[in-house]
Amino acid sequence: MGAPAAQDPSASSYYVGDAFYRELIEAFADWDRDDLAIAEPARRDAVRAFLEREARLLDQARYEDWLALYAPECAYWIPGTPERGDPRREITFAFHDRRQLEDRIFRLRTGYAWSQHPASRTVRSVSNVELFATESAHIVMARSNFLIAELLDGDLRHWAGWAGHRLQITADGYSILAKQVNLIDCDRNVRNPSIAF
Repeated sequence: MGAPAAQDPSASSYYVGDAFYRELIEAFADWDRDDLAIAEPARRDAVRAFLEREARLLDQARYEDWLALYAPECAYWIPGTPERGDPRREITFAFHDRRQLEDRIFRLRTGYAWSQHPASRTVRSVSNVELFATESAHIVMARSNFLIAELLDGDLRHWAGWAGHRLQITADGYSILAKQVNLIDCDRNVRNPSIAF
């Protein structure tokens, strides 16, 4: 009998379980406190540049390059309530692991994603970037505000909110362990948010 196949997060959601959810909820609770703020300009500038690059890749529809910013075992979370809470028990617009993000990009590339036909044109602004320490020297949290203008089939609409990124420090810079997108109107009728935030 051969060796077992290596676990592939792009093919299986093996890492998403109760322990994963517990760690995620704990990581996104009470993290953006003043006593945890990192004021070093060089570190904040590096994170700001990373978040601005993420926004540019999305505006350019370079989804594979965008996904490369994420760790192999990651989460992408858009809560549907201002309190955020537990994605297993609260409404979400999206809760994706690596496999689901890869599926979403594949579907967009087929040309058969009806909500993106024709494809949206977007411009993202990222501002108010703050950096916060965590229990690990190799992981930081970033908070930023965003404003997105989206032109979809002649209809111009705007998305606003703030994002929390859990970032792992790597040899090349940063890797996204988890991203939480908090829309200011998440508890209103937001129609069909079909773009990546």
